[in-house]
Amino acid sequence: MPLREDLEKHLDSLNASERQEALEILIEGANTGVIPLPPIGDHFNMHCHSFFSFNGYGYSPTSLVWRGRAAGLCAMALVDFDVLDGVDEFLDGCTCLGLRSGAGLETRVFVPDFAEDEINSPGEPGISYHLGMGFVSSTVPGKDAILLRRFKDMAQQRTQAIIERVNTLLTEIALDYENDVLPLTPAGNATERHLCAAYYEKSLALSPNFEALASYWAGKLGIPVEQAAKGLPDPPVFQGIIRSKTMKAGGVGYMQAQGEDFPSINEVNRLFLANGAIPTFAFLDGTSSGEARIDDLLDTMMASGVAAVCLIPERNWNIADAAIKETKLKNLDAFVQQTRNRALPIFIGTEMNAYGQRFVDALDTPELRPYFNDFQEGMYLLNGHTVLQAHAGMGYLSEWAESVFSSVRDKNRFFVRFGKHINPGMLESMDAISPETDPEALLRALK
Repeated sequence: MPLREDLEKHLDSLNASERQEALEILIEGANTGVIPLPPIGDHFNMHCHSFFSFNGYGYSPTSLVWRGRAAGLCAMALVDFDVLDGVDEFLDGCTCLGLRSGAGLETRVFVPDFAEDEINSPGEPGISYHLGMGFVSSTVPGKDAILLRRFKDMAQQRTQAIIERVNTLLTEIALDYENDVLPLTPAGNATERHLCAAYYEKSLALSPNFEALASYWAGKLGIPVEQAAKGLPDPPVFQGIIRSKTMKAGGVGYMQAQGEDFPSINEVNRLFLANGAIPTFAFLDGTSSGEARIDDLLDTMMASGVAAVCLIPERNWNIADAAIKETKLKNLDAFVQQTRNRALPIFIGTEMNAYGQRFVDALDTPELRPYFNDFQEGMYLLNGHTVLQAHAGMGYLSEWAESVFSSVRDKNRFFVRFGKHINPGMLESMDAISPETDPEALLRALK
């Protein structure tokens, strides 16, 4: 049997067949005891980007699933920017490895009612990172496929515009989108982080020694030579510096976001709802002018169709500055209270779209432990939705759910209970259910 480390590297191949073959060998090794796996625990990550948008460690959907099971997680959810390309692969992998699961799409939308306020995208008034959680397929039908393609095309147009601008600065290593950038992606969805990786790699051909490279980059980025020399040996770190100095505010590649550059929140939510996904508001940390008006913001979001929220806990507690940490923890607590008052499920995770982000949240830390039940219930609810939506179109926002539950809280309790007790080994028993099935009958069947 090949070495485990070699097989795990193949999980991140851009070739789907190679990924699948490596996973099958790893599962065989686990089933025969050659590869020991820990018991499934109670931790989870419901916001993981894969290399179909960008993963800071280069992980594919298959790799995420395997590494999650190898870490003893009980659930994972895939979330990629602007595409659903990895959904089928991810959900199939979760089924094979016995993990509860979910899948979503993240994009940026224009929110007209908050056109003058920053929401969760710093420096971009009126623009909000926004998710649809609970997709069960990589494909969407008819006109929705055209709209989904438009999301990806709009994102790629922005990426190509950044290349054109940054190339005017980095003329010696100017990128060609087709030849230098797209080969880094499995399905043509290039992001700013791909550009930084491409610029970094291309710069290595300028000189065989880091001293000369440090001088080059220092001059281009306007940083001390010592900073460039220290960062260059660590590609992810230095690529972050490239991004900060060339593509963010003040950089030659930065473009002020305009509302017309993004789809409207209503348009995006219609796509999500039509395909069984849950429109989900992304909370940042409560410090923006939009999030400071959280009551009004949540009213606007829910009026547009939002029925859940997500957050990245690490941003709200793991902060060196004590005063900033105190402020953000207070904002986190106030936001969680809002979700409880409004019966909004919470989905949490670490993203992993930048090197250095955790594989799983430190959910046992004193700062997060008070919210563990809220986060866990969100995980169970998403898993319950995913199973019922995939097998019978009876997801969280389905006509069935609308007709059989008298309140949102009743619905939440059901999907949490169902998602807690259903597991991939029981999916075959779901084939007989239909929209005529009573919720209590479903729960009795699980017992």
